Amino acid sequence: MQKKYGRKLYSLSEFYRILYLGLRTVKYMSHAKKVGIINTQFVERIMLAVTEVNQCPLCSYGHTKMALEAGMSIEEIQNLLSHSLDTVPNDEITAILFAQHYADSRANSSMEAWKRLVDTYGEAKAKGILGAIRMIMIGNTFGIVLSSLKGRLSGKPDPRSNLLYEISMLIVFIPFLLVALIHAFISDLLKLSIISQ
Repeated sequence: MQKKYGRKLYSLSEFYRILYLGLRTVKYMSHAKKVGIINTQFVERIMLAVTEVNQCPLCSYGHTKMALEAGMSIEEIQNLLSHSLDTVPNDEITAILFAQHYADSRANSSMEAWKRLVDTYGEAKAKGILGAIRMIMIGNTFGIVLSSLKGRLSGKPDPRSNLLYEISMLIVFIPFLLVALIHAFISDLLKLSIISQ
């Protein structure tokens, strides 16, 4: 069976932006989980939905395991990884559709979609959902690179990638992380919006 490859890989600038945005909102996901606004299964549905759009083999494997451990059924996991929402609870459909839109737009959601999320769930829960989406976007962006490099080393290179791209992405991760942490801290101090206007 031929391996399925996803869409165009993320550029270095997209990787930085995804990292920065994720660092700005991870606290909202953590808080929402801590206070019970969102639960582990909901977060895993989001993670699987975004991973399906981004086609990250490493994240698909990892989050399938976590979803199983969270008590999700095999059927639901398979559905999410096949772009089917048939088994998603009705009250989570809007969040999953937003997550897919966010990933499909390469972290450039529309204000209308964001407002719909807030109207549906309230600001605190919407921010928790956004934090989960952005965290898996970071994981997918980096996981795709690791999967591509692993494929290359095992003689099955990703046709979308090249060694220079893979090495570059690995080399910039730590410097990007440090700069993005400072960038996110300053943005929070200045109370900048977490969604682009």
